[in-house]
Amino acid sequence: MTAVDISTTTLREAVALEERPSRPSAVSTSLTFGWRALLKIKHVPEQLFDVLVSPVVFTLMFTYLFGGALAGSTTAYIQFLLPGILVQTIIIVTVYTGYTLNSDITKGVFDRFRSLPVWRPAPIVGALLGDQVRYTIASVMCIGLGLVIGFRPDGGVLGVVAGVALLLVFAFALSWIFTILGLLLRTPNAVMGVSMMVLMPLTFASNIFVDPATMPSGLQAFVDVNPVTHLVTAVRGLMGGVVDAGDIVTVLVSAVVMTAVFAPITMYLYRNRH
Repeated sequence: MTAVDISTTTLREAVALEERPSRPSAVSTSLTFGWRALLKIKHVPEQLFDVLVSPVVFTLMFTYLFGGALAGSTTAYIQFLLPGILVQTIIIVTVYTGYTLNSDITKGVFDRFRSLPVWRPAPIVGALLGDQVRYTIASVMCIGLGLVIGFRPDGGVLGVVAGVALLLVFAFALSWIFTILGLLLRTPNAVMGVSMMVLMPLTFASNIFVDPATMPSGLQAFVDVNPVTHLVTAVRGLMGGVVDAGDIVTVLVSAVVMTAVFAPITMYLYRNRH
């Protein structure tokens, strides 16, 4: 029997099933699309460039360029800086959620996913779950480099893990904003450009690099209400062993609100895009 005959026989047996296979669950479908996101990294490893290089560049550059001037020594500054750089790195990486979604749209993959008999949000939720792996890799890179150059978290391993976990929850919620941009804008480059215009004020007008007390009063008012500021304070507190429940609750509430507001908008655009 030839390979063609075997293939034809297998196909006939598949279509001759009397019982329809059960529909995959929302969880299994989302995990499948999450695995697809990881396979894309396997076949296009350049996607990890930002994850591997950005933490190194930002951490070394700000520590050794500004550490002495801002804190008196690089050793003292890295204790303050590293949690903030970690937050900045992960937040910037979330942009690629919308970028990759827009790439799928321009290549026609988007329409194929919408035609599948699966849980409708699964392609987007799966992509967000896959991105969590990228965020974790970036976190490990940033913290590992910090430990090499002098960062010593007083909160210990548990504090570091708790800080990273809180950051990943916030990043998951923030990613919904960039999925909206991925669905609205025409090209991946447009998604990247608009996203950076949103992120730059949020990351630099915060407490990532310096104490807000040194800023003008008008800028301090913005920094105080900036959700990134509360996130950095919470992560910094967890890693430093000084946990402030109020900041943690603020971050979690912000994550819930962003998901509750932007996830339905994303799914509406996903269902009705032509």
